[in-house]
Amino acid sequence: MQAISVQQPWAFTIARGGKTVSNQGLPTAYRGPLLIHASMRVDLKACDSPLIQAAGWDPRDPLATIGAVIAMADLDEVCSATVTGGSCDCGPWSEPGTHHWRLAGVRALPRPIVALGRPGLWEPKPTLIQTVTTMVTTAAALDPTS
Repeated sequence: MQAISVQQPWAFTIARGGKTVSNQGLPTAYRGPLLIHASMRVDLKACDSPLIQAAGWDPRDPLATIGAVIAMADLDEVCSATVTGGSCDCGPWSEPGTHHWRLAGVRALPRPIVALGRPGLWEPKPTLIQTVTTMVTTAAALDPTS
């Protein structure tokens, strides 16, 4: 399992708002489970974006926190078409000139887990992975719809 730190409100929109693309400066060969960590930085200009507002941005939501893991996803694909001047169909969240890390199966955690992040793709400590796994397993067991 790997993790990536994302500024708020972008991390929130991945966890709650259906953002299935993470715009990155570099590609990655990694595919698989990915923890979404809300970094200690906030993109204040983005908070007023119509796209962010339409995704339900609410700074009072626990998933709007900073410095914590707030979701899990599966990194399924990386689209680099716009980096080379091409076009793609990665949707409204994709930015031209970046690698689009396409996320699937995004699951918000029941509560944020405070953790230190890092730039780029990083490997979470085993204790963090265990905490996330236990939380997700417990939540699934308590959910009557599953």
